[in-house]
Amino acid sequence: MISNATSPWSITAGDFPKGGSLHDQIVFLIGYAILAPSGHNTQPWLFRVSDVFVDVIADRTRALPVVDPHDRALEISCGAAIGLLEVAARRFGLKTSLSISPDSNDPDLLARIHFAPGAAPTADDVTLFKAIPSRRTDRTAFSMDDVPVDFTSGCAKIARETDIEIKLLAEIEDRVELAVLVAEGDRRQFEDPCFRRELAAWIHSKRLDSRDGMSGACLGLPDLLSGVGSLVIRTFDMGDGIAAADEAKILSGTPALLVFGSVDTTSGWINTGRALGRVTLLATSLGLSTSYLNQPVEIDALRPEIKFVAGLDSQPQLLLRVGRSETTLAPTARRDVSEVILKDG
Repeated sequence: MISNATSPWSITAGDFPKGGSLHDQIVFLIGYAILAPSGHNTQPWLFRVSDVFVDVIADRTRALPVVDPHDRALEISCGAAIGLLEVAARRFGLKTSLSISPDSNDPDLLARIHFAPGAAPTADDVTLFKAIPSRRTDRTAFSMDDVPVDFTSGCAKIARETDIEIKLLAEIEDRVELAVLVAEGDRRQFEDPCFRRELAAWIHSKRLDSRDGMSGACLGLPDLLSGVGSLVIRTFDMGDGIAAADEAKILSGTPALLVFGSVDTTSGWINTGRALGRVTLLATSLGLSTSYLNQPVEIDALRPEIKFVAGLDSQPQLLLRVGRSETTLAPTARRDVSEVILKDG
């Protein structure tokens, strides 16, 4: 079993308790699940482990009520953790059975995952698993090389298996329209002091030993200036400058954008997150980087325009940029496994 002092980023496949109980194996796999991406790196998940299944529970104390008033992004984040958990389980020869919202009287119980012995992992299973510790959210400009066909076909397969839509937009006309919408989203969000305060509250220096949130490095600042960045965001409306930077990044530093679509229900959001987890691992395994431009998806008035540009039948949930980056990024902070597992009783 993983000890309290073990950093989630330092776990290796060789640590898997092959001869241990299924309970201990599930706890080990959670060490990979919690490396999933989440909004503002809030890590809004908890796990309750039994001898044959794990419950995935929304930690709504980590909600973002301004930018995510319906907990849509929170549940997508929990879905991403489920997606990584499923990938890790297959790597170690375990099969999973997922039940979403298994108890209608408990809205915080998002999913229950049963585990049982399964088939030996395929080469693809191993490849995706190996990408988990290397996955990063990279906000730098990407090269404008076309994304490989393997990525496009892989995304289509993931969309089918998770019952969501994934549209890849690489034409300049589509990127121009999305750039305009992202810029408008930036301006609308940053003109709201409540949005700025919420964002600033999740920016801390790594030197503070915080296990969540984002470093000032996410804003292009040295980590030591995280506190300054937080103060600036809280105090000033920087929407115009951020809008211009994002617009330029889309047009000259983003060869393709992915739009994820699903129904606006817990089931749709969980499946969107599962797909997101796998897509980001697929990208990482192919030498690609990803980051988010969800601003227009987070604003109700702009969501229909994203849906129209992407040609979605369902509702837009995520806007993800993808491309090749030369930047090497350090891992972000993570809570220990012991902090996200609920104790019995």
